[in-house]
Amino acid sequence: MSDTSVTEKPADPKDGSGNDRARGVLREILESSTLVVVMAVVASLAIGGLLVVFADEDVREAAVYFFSRPGDTFSAMGAALVAAYAAMFEGAVVNPSSETFVGFIRPFTQTLTMATPLIFAGLGLGIGFRAGLFNIGAQGQLLIGAAVGAFVGFAWDLPWGLHLLVAVIGCVIGGAIWGFIPGFLKARTGAHEVIVTIMLNYIGLNLVAWLLTLESFQRPDSNNPISPVVSETAQYPLILGSQFNLHLGFLLAIACAFGVWWLMERSTLGFEFRAAGSNPRAARTAGMSVSKSYIFVMVIAGALAGLAGSAQVLGTQHVLTTATAGSLGFDAITVALLGRSRPLGTVMAAILFGGLQAAGPTLQVQAGLPVDIVFVIQALIVLFIAAPPLVRSIFRLPAPANEKEVAA
Repeated sequence: MSDTSVTEKPADPKDGSGNDRARGVLREILESSTLVVVMAVVASLAIGGLLVVFADEDVREAAVYFFSRPGDTFSAMGAALVAAYAAMFEGAVVNPSSETFVGFIRPFTQTLTMATPLIFAGLGLGIGFRAGLFNIGAQGQLLIGAAVGAFVGFAWDLPWGLHLLVAVIGCVIGGAIWGFIPGFLKARTGAHEVIVTIMLNYIGLNLVAWLLTLESFQRPDSNNPISPVVSETAQYPLILGSQFNLHLGFLLAIACAFGVWWLMERSTLGFEFRAAGSNPRAARTAGMSVSKSYIFVMVIAGALAGLAGSAQVLGTQHVLTTATAGSLGFDAITVALLGRSRPLGTVMAAILFGGLQAAGPTLQVQAGLPVDIVFVIQALIVLFIAAPPLVRSIFRLPAPANEKEVAA
């Protein structure tokens, strides 16, 4: 009985490598924090859709006879969702029903206008987060910067160009001083930056309220706490003309985003910031001054928050009031977290939040829904961003390899 030889084709080492690479890329995408952020926004919009449905009067009326004619209820739900999200799109992106090009693109320009102060403040907070400092004092830093810049804008008489430059520098200095205080206390005494910045937010608000009672800050012939209008020579020029609100501050915000990227990724000082945030003890062992890093981080963050104030008093409102900051300082925390404290992510997150804010009035007028739904969606984004495991569980996303190793 003779042996029979079976000829086998040699295995090609390239076979399956493409599939392995594709699976590897897919797994990296599914495990990435960026996808978690996107899914957090999707989940927030989905839950916001439920609120839209429950708030719609036609849906509530159709739900009364749901069991006899369920189709009416589902039809009303669909119509409510389409109307709501169409209104948000028209209010934040473009208005396809407009007969003019100006009206067509106005919503997006308004979104960028709303995003400008959030970009400034979010960049400053992001630097702090990466340096290990949970700075939540952008609200106070923004107000103090706005107060200084507004005073320069309405009280000083300077030529065009120079007046704007000095007013912007005033905003930067005001915010930087208010950021220096918690940075110095953290570096010298170990005071917790969260407590200090919270207190400084209240101090800043009440300080501005007191300033607006002074004759030098109060509008003539008015008892209301509002400043005189900033001179036109100190206002940010409008980029696209008087038909739009988008001003030069937006381009300055984009320039600051590039500057922050270079600072944190390419400069020695940024490396020291990141080292202090990752491991302060190791940074000290390497000869770095962690105390100096804390002070510099808070000063830069305050300066950027002051620029956010300039976007308000020199760009859109042109006056100083106690409501100048609104909730921008706190919204910027969400923007920085949503953007993972990276400049590009912060810009994109700010534009998202600017779009939500710009869409609020349109949502209220066209869809007949309360503008508070926008705030609920923002709050839901915060909730999901703060709980990545929850997002991964909802969408069945795999946990990153390092988290699996820690769990094991």
